[in-house]
Amino acid sequence: MAAPVKLHEEIELQVDSLAYGGNGVARLNGFVVFVRRGLPGDRVRARVTKVKRGFAEALATEVLEPSAQRVEAPCAHYPACGGCRFQDLDYTAQVAAKEAQVRDSLVRIGGLPDPPLEPILPAASPFFYRNKLEYSFTQTPSGPALGFHKAGRWDEVLEVEKCWLTTDLGNAIRNAVRDWAREEGLVAYDQAEHTGYLRHLVLREGRNTGQVLAMLVTHKGEKFERDYFVEVLRRFPEVRSIHWAINDTLSEVTNLPSTLLWGEEAIEEELLGLRFRIRPNAFLQTNTEMAEQLYALAIEYAGLTGSETVFDLYCGTGTIGLAMAKDALSVWGVEISEESVACALENADLNEISNAAFFAGNVGQSIEELVERAGSPDVVVVDPPRAGLAGKALKRTGALAASRIVYVSCNPTTLASDVKILRQEHGYELIRARAVDMFPHTPHVETVALLTQVA
Repeated sequence: MAAPVKLHEEIELQVDSLAYGGNGVARLNGFVVFVRRGLPGDRVRARVTKVKRGFAEALATEVLEPSAQRVEAPCAHYPACGGCRFQDLDYTAQVAAKEAQVRDSLVRIGGLPDPPLEPILPAASPFFYRNKLEYSFTQTPSGPALGFHKAGRWDEVLEVEKCWLTTDLGNAIRNAVRDWAREEGLVAYDQAEHTGYLRHLVLREGRNTGQVLAMLVTHKGEKFERDYFVEVLRRFPEVRSIHWAINDTLSEVTNLPSTLLWGEEAIEEELLGLRFRIRPNAFLQTNTEMAEQLYALAIEYAGLTGSETVFDLYCGTGTIGLAMAKDALSVWGVEISEESVACALENADLNEISNAAFFAGNVGQSIEELVERAGSPDVVVVDPPRAGLAGKALKRTGALAASRIVYVSCNPTTLASDVKILRQEHGYELIRARAVDMFPHTPHVETVALLTQVA
């Protein structure tokens, strides 16, 4: 179909639904237009920003008739801040849209006309749920400030006074660091000009333990007094670990080697009755409350009886595998990050779990060696990155011929394509699937899926 719209044209659209990724979906004489800032039920005026053969993209410039699902966003920084997309969409509508996106992916991409999808698990707490936040420094007339990138901008940071995704404690610590930076006369790093010093502040909270880890990221050189920075943070008794990292590259990264300035190397979090050590760069689901529900669902789907060999692929710091260990004969984890594997081994010791082993390696390249060590698995758990089980990893996971695969997905489109290949090429069927809303007010959705071998 030839596009009925032109670039930069202003058009009126009725938004029907939300696509995966967060844009509204509208149709103009059957032609699909993805509308940024358009919510289901809105009638909007929009400016066309991209035209392709099969669809167009547009930005809503005016809401002509607001959807009945629109609500007042509570955050003073919304929508300028890029952290939340949907604070102005009723939460019930958000979870319904996410469930619909998972269903649509399984039907359209996975080739399943009636997928066995169970009702979505909504978040227990739609606000103040994150256990980790990475703030960027920005320079203001009052001095350095901390916040998040403005929506759609890599080079502009919006100062934040109160973030609705962290706790009161997290907000207080961030603001204390801002005041310290101003008192010390330090200058925020400018991403466009590559000048200045202060780059990021990373805060991690053990939500079930009350412990906090803080990491300051600066440009090269030690331009601050360590002892005073530590003194400022130690005014909060919850702070147990204070780190400093240097980033002298052009990239905005926080996953860096760090120097311990004070306290413990790591803090602890508790999930499903197990303790986990959290270092600055270790992976942990950022919503503790819903991570427990996600892992409980994965354990339910695994159906362990105590006699199974479990492969935990993309195991991270071992959270899922260690939570399954008490119900399994043995658990074998693989993860490419050596730091995460070190944490997984440490976490096994911390919880006195002796039937779990973890190895560093590329999943696709490590499966054959794992079979040589452990034998064939009865259950395979996969929790891959957004790209899914790409290439060798998918082929070799399917070739393991485990009776059950529990797939924990953060991307319904790659989940659906992987499910299709596991069905068509490896004899699996999708038995159960359930979406879990880990990240309210964002486009992200997790899904747990159970595939079993067809006899």
